Amino acid sequence: MEIVILLGIALALLFNFVNGLNDAANSIATVVATRALSPFRAVLLASVFNLVGPLFFTTAIAKTIGRGIVDPGVLTPLIILVALIGAVLWVLFCSYFGIPVSSSHALIGGLIGAATARAGIGSILWPSGSLVVELILMLVIGAVGGIVVAIYLSVTHDEHWKRYISIGALSGVTVLIPILVATRLLPLSGILGVVVFMVVSPMLGFMVAYVFGVIIMRLFSHSNSPLLDHSFKKLQIVAAAFQAIGHGSNDAQNAMGIITAMLVAAGILAEFDVPLWVILLSCTAMSLGTLLGGWRVVDMMANRITKMQPYQGFCASSAGGAVLSIVTAFGVPVSTTHAMSGAIMGVGATRGYSAVKWGIVRDIVAAWVLTVPASAVVAWGCYVLVAFVFPSI
Repeated sequence: MEIVILLGIALALLFNFVNGLNDAANSIATVVATRALSPFRAVLLASVFNLVGPLFFTTAIAKTIGRGIVDPGVLTPLIILVALIGAVLWVLFCSYFGIPVSSSHALIGGLIGAATARAGIGSILWPSGSLVVELILMLVIGAVGGIVVAIYLSVTHDEHWKRYISIGALSGVTVLIPILVATRLLPLSGILGVVVFMVVSPMLGFMVAYVFGVIIMRLFSHSNSPLLDHSFKKLQIVAAAFQAIGHGSNDAQNAMGIITAMLVAAGILAEFDVPLWVILLSCTAMSLGTLLGGWRVVDMMANRITKMQPYQGFCASSAGGAVLSIVTAFGVPVSTTHAMSGAIMGVGATRGYSAVKWGIVRDIVAAWVLTVPASAVVAWGCYVLVAFVFPSI
């Protein structure tokens, strides 16, 4: 059993390492794209602030990962080990092909797949029916409100209102849900929170970055361009550090939750309370992964979605950091990839629809959708294989 625990801790740290390897693009894409920093300095900056991030926030996400997805009674060290294998394999596969995916969602998928293989679908902590009904009602209210606002704005600007219905509905939901979660009126957590914010976080990043970008454009429309670029390159470095703090504070907690859950399952810890040494090891592993950098992912995020100027990079990093900080405070494990990709699309859209390469965006979104089921299937297969080879476990 001690070997399984040590191997599990090592795999959890490896998971955070590949998390940093893939998600390095989230923290440095904008500063690399605008040449505010050299790639090496950008990665070094992200590594340092990824390490600092979790020390500023609570470990609420670690508790969600460790106790909010699967029945804690099912989480044996072996289940956690298999879940990590599924997550690590999927993230490494996507990193090799330069696909920015959510490491958080890969881990959640791994947990679901391993637990289902061991104890069936009932081992998953599904939300209550009343909460689902309440969520559906809030989604309808948000969508209707967004449609009304979209129609009003389109009519006042002499635009054809029908083309804005879907955008208005999605925007209304994106604004309403985080407000309800922040005010505790809609207690989203566990799988339901993950699924909802899989849609909300990229849209929130998109909207915040778009609005911020438009404001900056109008405020500095008559400013000297070289001086403006120079100033925003400096501000962009600060924004990238802020975004890296948000990234580290959210994603580094994945390994923290897994390691702590394993220690509780093995009886080493009496209750789920993340030790300081687990926090430090998890942050260090992620920082090392970021330091090496996933350069294919960086190229995808920095150059292939849209072309960015320094003020746009500043807006994207600021928006991504703000979204991550807000959701982290409420213990929702979201994808930094989703939030930052949405923010980059948002600043690109300020220059018109054609400024964003939507074909690339569709490929990225497809990988997002596949992440949870793909890592679940890999983890399920790994458990079945282990159980076949070692039937006594």
